[in-house]
Amino acid sequence: MIALLFDLDGTLVDSDHLHHAAFRAILGERGRDLSLAEYKTHIMGQPNTAILGHYFPDEGMDVLDRKEAMFRESLAASVEPVAGIHALLDWAEENGAGCAVVTNAPRDNAVAMLAAASLAHRLPTVIIGDECERAKPDPAPYRAGMAALGATPSRAVAFEDSRSGLRAARASGAHCFGLTTGLSAAELVDAGAHAAIADFTDPALWAYLETLKASAA
Repeated sequence: MIALLFDLDGTLVDSDHLHHAAFRAILGERGRDLSLAEYKTHIMGQPNTAILGHYFPDEGMDVLDRKEAMFRESLAASVEPVAGIHALLDWAEENGAGCAVVTNAPRDNAVAMLAAASLAHRLPTVIIGDECERAKPDPAPYRAGMAALGATPSRAVAFEDSRSGLRAARASGAHCFGLTTGLSAAELVDAGAHAAIADFTDPALWAYLETLKASAA
C-alpha cells in the first residue's frame, strides 16, 4: 500500500502566522519579542515540551495551554487548506492509498484545524507526536503512521514544512516533499526534503506518485 503522511501546520493548513502571533503575544507579556525568523528556527515544528524548556523553563505547561487556546480562538470558522489537497486525497481513494496526519500539534489543535479546513472526514487517522514514544524530530510518529496504515517506508510519502518534521520523516525512510509555506526550497532540501513543492498541485509530486504507483503494478 502507498501511504501519504501529512504534517498539519504549514502543510495541510497555512497556520504558522497564527501560531507566531500567539507566541509573540505570550512572550510580549514577559517583555520579549519573537521575530518570524526566530519562530521558524526555534519553534516551528517543535513539540511543546521542547518549546517550554527553551522559552519558559521556569513555568508549567499551562502557559502553552493558554497559547494553544489563543491559537484555536484565532482560527476562522473555516480556513482554506493548501491548494490541491482534495485532488490528492481523491487520487489516494481511487488508488487504494492510505492517508494519515502526523503532527506535533496537541490533539485539540489538530481536531480544530482539520474541522475548520473541512478535512476531518477525509483524514480520520491522526498521529500525535506527544502521544508517541517520542515526538518529532524523532521518526517515531512517522513510523506510527506507517504502522497504522500497514505501509512500509519504501511505499510512504511524507509532506512537511519544517526542519524538525523533515528530519523525522527522512529518518523514517519515507520519501519527503517539503512545502514552501514557511521555508525556501533550498532550506527545505537542506533540511532533508527530496524535493520542494509550493502546494499539492505541483507536477513534480504527481510525476513521483505515478512512478510509485507503476512500481507496484
